[in-house]
Amino acid sequence: MSMSKNESRLRVGVIGAGPVGVGLAQALAGAGHLISGVSSSSDASRELIDARLPGVDVLPIPEIIAGSDLVLLAIPAEQIRPSVEGWAKLGLFKPGQLVIHTAAEHGTDVLIAAARAGAIPLAIHPAMRFTGTSLDLPRIRESYFAVTAPAVAVPIGQALTLEMGAEPILVSEANRAKYAEAVSVASGFSALVVNQAIGILGEIEITSARELLGPLIRSSVEHALADGYHDIQPEDLEN
Repeated sequence: MSMSKNESRLRVGVIGAGPVGVGLAQALAGAGHLISGVSSSSDASRELIDARLPGVDVLPIPEIIAGSDLVLLAIPAEQIRPSVEGWAKLGLFKPGQLVIHTAAEHGTDVLIAAARAGAIPLAIHPAMRFTGTSLDLPRIRESYFAVTAPAVAVPIGQALTLEMGAEPILVSEANRAKYAEAVSVASGFSALVVNQAIGILGEIEITSARELLGPLIRSSVEHALADGYHDIQPEDLEN
């Protein structure tokens, strides 16, 4: 599939209208693509669609897939393979259609049923935390997206990422699990550590804990990033 300027306008269908799906839909729309429909399974997702994607139709999944050049699956990781296999059995995918999921831990293997129908599988994970607010678009432009795809489709994944304003980084199918481990450690442990620190300061009745910790945490993270990787020594935990 060509991604030239003259032929780059794609009809994008989004399955999974949480913060990730809606945020990426906004970014793709901002790049000139048409959001042809989104799925919604809850009142919360409908409210998010109304707020962030006004005028976009909420459609059944078969209609979304049938009417899309690009199907974006922003659904839980464990649901991707069985969902794709079920839709493939119904004959919903078509040759040349882009099918993209956003889970960190999977490459394109979970999309094999769509690929067998002639679709082009891609895994594009945004390495950022989505909020479902207007903050997401500027954060996309500061982020890296991990792209995993068959060799012929790598330029498409890179082009879509750049169009959304992010920086693509290639992650092989074999390295996808390690990549997911790294981003999980970075996001999960940082949230736990911050939460614990706020709790400890609350115990001594410091009510401005977040304001106090903000500059400290940001400067500590910047320092750690500048230092890069090294084996952790006991003294590192005291600084």
